[in-house]
Parts: sequence; structure tokens; C-alpha cells
Amino acid sequence: MPRLNSAAELEDLRQGFLSKRDPDKPCIAICTGMGCHGLANGKVVSAFEEEVNKQGLQTKVDIRATGCHGFCEKGPVVVIYPEEICYIEVTPEDVGEIISQTVLGKKVIERLIYTDPNTGEKAAHQSEIPFYGKQMRHLFGNNVKIDPKSIDDYLVNGGYSALSKALFEMSPEQVVEEIKKANLRGRGGGGFPAGRKWETARNAPGEEKYVIVNGHEGELGAFMDRAFFTGNPHCVLEGLIIGAYAIGSHQGFIYTRHDTPQLKDNIDAALATAAQYGLLGENILGSGFNFSVEVHFDIGIFVSGESSALMRSIEGKNPEPRPKYIRTSVRGIWDKPSNLNNVETWANVPQIINKGADWYTSIGTEKSKGTKLLSLSGNIVNTGVVEVPFGTTLREIVYDIGGGIPNGKKLKAVHFGGPMGGSIPASYLDTPLDFDELAKLGAPIGAGGMLVLDEDANMVDLARFFLNFLSDESCGKCVPCREGIRQMLKILTNISDGKGKEGDIEFLEEISEVTGAASLCALGKTASDPLLSSLRYFRDEYEASIK
Repeated sequence: MPRLNSAAELEDLRQGFLSKRDPDKPCIAICTGMGCHGLANGKVVSAFEEEVNKQGLQTKVDIRATGCHGFCEKGPVVVIYPEEICYIEVTPEDVGEIISQTVLGKKVIERLIYTDPNTGEKAAHQSEIPFYGKQMRHLFGNNVKIDPKSIDDYLVNGGYSALSKALFEMSPEQVVEEIKKANLRGRGGGGFPAGRKWETARNAPGEEKYVIVNGHEGELGAFMDRAFFTGNPHCVLEGLIIGAYAIGSHQGFIYTRHDTPQLKDNIDAALATAAQYGLLGENILGSGFNFSVEVHFDIGIFVSGESSALMRSIEGKNPEPRPKYIRTSVRGIWDKPSNLNNVETWANVPQIINKGADWYTSIGTEKSKGTKLLSLSGNIVNTGVVEVPFGTTLREIVYDIGGGIPNGKKLKAVHFGGPMGGSIPASYLDTPLDFDELAKLGAPIGAGGMLVLDEDANMVDLARFFLNFLSDESCGKCVPCREGIRQMLKILTNISDGKGKEGDIEFLEEISEVTGAASLCALGKTASDPLLSSLRYFRDEYEASIK
């Protein structure tokens, strides 16, 4: 691999790759995301390789094992280019027919294309499938085009052009201002403006500063960060390098889960190839900017995704939260200024630098800009990873993209934010996806886990489930969180088991108030949110259980 010493060499390399790619050459893109991985996609990939070799088509057909395509409900998913014919639920036994009929014969295999369960209409092309066609896939759309272990694929699709632009056409201050102007809000849960956080870290005293990717994603029902990071690791890495340049950091950390081997392998491959190309390490692209990255893994507990606990974990200490009277952007890892953003936030940076803040702010609502990745799951026809612009209504997500509720049942509620989120009833289905609007309703977006609940859902049991999870996952450091959650869980269990009594609801509300006010970190402060939101909208279920 050549080491690139300038922006011109990077562009020459990109053009060289592009010149060798025939847009009319058949390419078979096979989803190797984690959802399809559980459906034996490896056997499908092997079957395609064997069939292509058997027919002597190695130079005439490309096979690309790509990242997650998003349509987890219908995996393994295979897309045939250049026609963009999309086949779902593909098995190794289908491969020979796909090669002979579609790749060579240019015919569509009817039984493998998508059939709408509500209308019976068929769709052969990915853009015609409602799940895909109703989205705006500025981030996730490249997953289907890229082999996550191939930096060449990323370069062909415009990769690292934003880094080149930032290093050679913008000052660090200009990069920060562009992110501020774009109003990029953190996608990890709180929605805090990333540009303001970057500016705080940049202006904090001290020469040694750190940037961190929070890839922990411990929120129950959230899997979009893992799907995106596994499928397009270079996009996140490019955003991190740009952020490091803007903030004045020369050391970065990727903090991610220990239980996802595929994610680890793809991150390791991305770091290695980026270093070989001169996009990491000393004197990146001949700019004089130095930056290196280390990967750290969690120890399997939920609270290690909290910012200060995560930073203590990187230091080699127990991942326990600390008081926030000093922000981590001023004193974080080893008491040095440390900027932490999640996977999706960093992934937005390259497109903002390339296309500009004005383009970015043209998408979304007044205060929530750009698109949002969501993990769509629960009692819904189409589960998977969804990317929609802010402002899209929940109704559009549930019915137009998600396909509605299966088995003819009615929608009861939509839950955002996992164990520290909230549920809103079907009567609010026309609410736009927006950080502030959903927070007002008691269902903050969180990282983006969107759980759809049908008419049979028991809201008391759901609140009990989340509190049981948080009781196990609390680090136990502070009494309000540790004991408050235990007491709420005890009362909820009694109500759920038919042993509740008058006054229990009021007592739950009182404990929730104290726990939220006095706990050390967000786990305790928001632990009662699912309970409070269900009391707000479904109080009658609690009263009925008690009576």
C-alpha cells in the first residue's frame, strides 16, 4: 500500500481506483451485518464465491461482502448491481439461480423479491421497497456499497476527502465553527451541540487533549451504532481525525463493546489500513498533523457507557461515574480535556465538512438538524436500522417504513431511549422526530432505540423490566440510585403480581423525584423515566392492577 504524502496523492489514488471500476460490471453486494450474520450469511457469501469460480466468472463478476443493509427482518439481503435488484431471505440454495437467471440472464426471480404483506405488491429494486424508499440514507446508504475491510471501497465513495479539505483548506477554528453552524447535536442521548463541546475542549487549558468515540451502545433495543460502525468504520475514523485536528488533540480512543468480534475485526482493519496509507500517525497527508488511535473495550456493564465512567475505564480504573461539577471536556481522561461523542455523531462530521453547514441545516427541524439513525424493533412488521430526517413523524416511521403492526393488532405505544427513556401513546403518533418535542412528551430519543408496542403490551410490566435491568446494572456507588431503584422495583413487582396497595403510585412518584435529583450520574437520574412516562399516559393500568 502506498503511503500518501499530500492531498494530491490521495486524490490521484482515488481517481486511479475509479478508473479501474467498470460501472456496468455486475456486482453482487451481500449484507454481512450482524443481523444477517445470525442468519448464516457467511454460507451465502461462500456459495456465491464457489459458484462464480465454478463458472469461471472471476473477472466478470464482483462479489462484495458489505456492511449492514438495514433490513434485518428480511436478511440475508443481496443486491445485484448495476440494476440494483434486491433479493431478500436469500439462502445458499438460491445462489446458482441468481447467477444464471439474474447476473447472466438479466431476469428477476419473483420469489426472492420483496412482497408487501399488506397490499401484496412486489418490488424488485431496493428504492421501490417502502422500507428503503421512505428513508433518507445519507449515512447508512454507503453500507451497501462498501466492504468494511476495504479502504479502497471507502476512497472510491469519497472517503477521506473531508479530512483532506479540513487539513489543507480550513483552520482548526474554521472546522469548529462549521460544526457549530451545522448545529450537529450529539446522537448519544442528550442532544448537546457537538460544536460547543468541541469549542470547550479546544479552549480548555493544556496542550494534551483527547478525543473519544463512544461505541458502547448499551441502551436496550439500540443496535444502529454497531451496525453502522461495523459496516463503515472509516467514516467514523475520518470524523474522529477531523475532530482531533479541530480540537488540537493528537491521541484518540475508540471505546466499544467486548462482545462483538466482527466489530473489533473491522475497526482493527480500518486502523491498520489508514495508518499504512498515511491517514493516521505522523505527518498525516504531509500536513504536519499527528494523530494516533487506541481501541479499548468495555467490561460488560451498562454504566461503563456513561461519559466519566467510560473515561475512568480507559484509565484502567473501575468504570464508576464521578460528579459533573467539572465537565469532562475540561478535565476528562487523566484530568486532561477530553471530547467524547458517539459513533453516529462522529460519522456526521465528514458530510458536514464536505457539503457544508448550509446543506446540513436544510435537513430536519428548526432545532434538530440532519438525519437520525434508529433501531426499529418490537411489535412491527419491518425491524431493522432506519435513517430518516428529523421532522419525520412517528406515524411515517411506524407505518410507511415499519409496515405497521403485525397480525392486525393496534398500536398502543412507542418507547424511545431504552431503560432510561419513555413511552408515548398512539395518540401522539403525528409528533415529529425531534430532540425537544419528544423530550417534552417524556420520551427522549436517547441513542435511537425505537420500540413499538402493540395493544397487548403491559406498561406496568415494561417499567418493571427496565427497573430490573437498571437494578442489576447500577454501579452501586451512590445510595439514591442503588436503593432508590431497588425500592421502586420492589413496589412495582408487588403491583405487577397483584399485591399492590393504595398509596403505592404516590410513593413511586416520591422515590422517583428523590432518585432523579440526588443520583450521581444519568443512570440514576433518569432510571425512573420509563415509570414516570407510563404513569403519565397509562396510569389506569397501575390503578387497575392495584384495585
